[in-house]
Amino acid sequence: MDEGCTQLLIAAGRGDAEASGQLFARLYEELRQCARRQLRGRAGSLVSTTVLVHETYLKLIHAERLEAGSRGHFMALAARAMRQVLVDDARRVGAEKRGGQALFVTLDERLPGAVDEALEVLALDRALTTLEAVDARAARVVHLHFFAGLTFPEIATLENLNERTIKRDWQAARGLLAAEMKTGSDDAAALA
Repeated sequence: MDEGCTQLLIAAGRGDAEASGQLFARLYEELRQCARRQLRGRAGSLVSTTVLVHETYLKLIHAERLEAGSRGHFMALAARAMRQVLVDDARRVGAEKRGGQALFVTLDERLPGAVDEALEVLALDRALTTLEAVDARAARVVHLHFFAGLTFPEIATLENLNERTIKRDWQAARGLLAAEMKTGSDDAAALA
């Protein structure tokens, strides 16, 4: 990250709204890439890349303070905020499926698979929450690599660990998430 972004991060952390806007503009394309990764493989996604980026920005600027000392840390915060946006939307879709009384008017057309996708997002969120309780560092590695798009060397630097440890955490996290997602889908199938 160049010196200008670092200064913007510091100023945004102090509550400077203009610096937050400039930071968003400077990192917009990187945020779009992060959003595309989160939406990858989701036909008829609940939200578009642009909506996800903008909702993430709103979530970040409405936080009391934006405290990120590096590009990697900022992208980790953004990835977590994107996950929250997707989970909130998935919960709303689930509520609509269960007969929620609120009337939502949207310009987005929902495809028939939107409810299934919402269930998948919620299952992933539950699996990540479980992983965070079991192994917080491995959960951070998942956020930083899968959601924020950081490389293993970048994560190792950010976490102040060696790359081998990060790769080991990544492998362990993938196994735990897969097992948790399978258990969740088996439970959902049993309820159906």
